[in-house]
Amino acid sequence: MILSLNFINEKGYNSFMNFKENLLEFLNEKEAEELISSFKNEDKHAVLLNLDKITDEEFLSLFPHVTKHPYVEHAYLYDKEEYPLGKSIYHELGYFYLQEPSAMVVASLIDVAENDLVLDMCAAPGGKSIGLSFKMNNNGLIISNDLSRSRASLIVENAERLGRCNIIVTSNDFEKIYKDYIEKFDVIILDAPCSGSGMFRKNDAFIDEWSINKVNKFAEIQRNLISIAYKMLKPGGLLSYSTCSYSKEEDEDVINYLLDNSDAVHSPILNIKDAYINKKCPLGIRLMPSKFSGEGQYIAHIYKPGNRKENNFFIENRYKKVLPPFLNDKHVEKYGDSYFYLHKTMKFRNLNVVRYGAKVAEESKGILKYDLHFARTLKEKDFNSIDITLEELKSYLEGNPINKKNEFKGYVLLTYNHNPVDIAKTDGEVIKNHYPKGLRR
Repeated sequence: MILSLNFINEKGYNSFMNFKENLLEFLNEKEAEELISSFKNEDKHAVLLNLDKITDEEFLSLFPHVTKHPYVEHAYLYDKEEYPLGKSIYHELGYFYLQEPSAMVVASLIDVAENDLVLDMCAAPGGKSIGLSFKMNNNGLIISNDLSRSRASLIVENAERLGRCNIIVTSNDFEKIYKDYIEKFDVIILDAPCSGSGMFRKNDAFIDEWSINKVNKFAEIQRNLISIAYKMLKPGGLLSYSTCSYSKEEDEDVINYLLDNSDAVHSPILNIKDAYINKKCPLGIRLMPSKFSGEGQYIAHIYKPGNRKENNFFIENRYKKVLPPFLNDKHVEKYGDSYFYLHKTMKFRNLNVVRYGAKVAEESKGILKYDLHFARTLKEKDFNSIDITLEELKSYLEGNPINKKNEFKGYVLLTYNHNPVDIAKTDGEVIKNHYPKGLRR
């Protein structure tokens, strides 16, 4: 091991030696040393723009010292010290999504249509679902799932903040229900749970916890998950498989397992010039910090032979009388006292739904209280709107009312720079604060 590895803590040294041996199964000595040496460099950060809220030109005028992401449209690499974007008002208002640069590539490579039905099997915190939602222009339908309900709640937070209304968030073990969804989905994303070696640079804890036994344990889980995913994929559909592991047991070997046990067809990923392809087993690509600014990411595409059938979407609105007229052509459901809407939906079984599309409102004694998620999906033309100043916005996000004379009485959409902030209530003199207490700054 070369001297540049003295940054590896002693606790993880033996595991790290075994990790290097694991790398040498497909890398040569020089490539392995270059990869390991890159772990001492600082991790990188990226931002993906929500074009419903901000253009590239507007973003660059606010944050000029960013670098265009080499592979992802409307995405930029940035210095977290110069631009703490996660703490900015623009992040709060859903202008962009922050994501690790290599992970961001996964969704960008998927060819998806606006009317597609998508399953993101292991989705939390939701970056890949969000990326596809942007590409689908909030149309079609994405089932964004995570086995952990607490982690699924992170997807809800991001979908809400970014105003996404084509995502159903669920918390299911698809091993138990996949038979209800045989050949149902046009696109499936399987960002599989893994040993996490691709995060060594980002988090030292992964070094301490790594072992070949852990790799083999996850490889077994991954083989099972990819087999289930493939069964749920439509003929003619695309399965995107990814991990943040460098071990071929979790990557190429898993793809080989599927190819050997099904009629699956591997599709090469092209035009990623900094990607590494395993010469001994050229299935999928690897993004590595020795070649690219992001962390370790393996990505492979699988197609199922055949022709896609049309989706069994249906539009049915049973609540026209109580909701705003522009929702008449949307699909609206009521669960308990809450209304939710999607542009389109599907017939589904045995899904444990955490958030059914965009939450519109809760009803109590015949009175509707509109939800922040609904507000973030709106345009000024959809609702009585009041544009507020930056000072008024900051005060409102702190939980304060706004003293502002206006022509309305009742619910209004507050906007900043003509983008939605929240739905509040006014008497024509004062705008009461309805911003959720848990989000107040």
